[in-house]
Amino acid sequence: LPASMYTEIQRERPDGGNILTHPDYIDGNPDLIKPKKLLNPVKASKSHQELHRELLMNHKRGLGVESKPELQRVLEHRRRDLLIKQKKEEEEAKKLQSPFEKELLRRHQRLDQLEKEQEKQEDHAPEFIKVKENLRRTSTVTGDEKAA
Repeated sequence: LPASMYTEIQRERPDGGNILTHPDYIDGNPDLIKPKKLLNPVKASKSHQELHRELLMNHKRGLGVESKPELQRVLEHRRRDLLIKQKKEEEEAKKLQSPFEKELLRRHQRLDQLEKEQEKQEDHAPEFIKVKENLRRTSTVTGDEKAA
């Protein structure tokens, strides 16, 4: 009995019985809903279609995928350099964000300002005052040396 079923199927499908090449719904009932092929969401997207169209046009013109217009390469290079510079500035800003660093920077600025003020005062002072200060310094140094 199973052999007779096989021979019956062979008679219906003379091409060798490949079920995938001749589905049943083509010959069958018209009331059945025929399946539709599903759309690939990637291929259906506008951006993918535009990219594919651009690749086809570049292929027809003979341009490779890697070759870009010079202007586009320069702009990408500038954009990349700008991003690198921004990242470096952000890192430097993060380094200076610590309270210890802020305090050190503030003290350093204060010392620089005091030194500038002293230089201004020394420049405007008469020469005899400068000589007198130098004499005091030498006298204190020699006095310390005698005590030691």
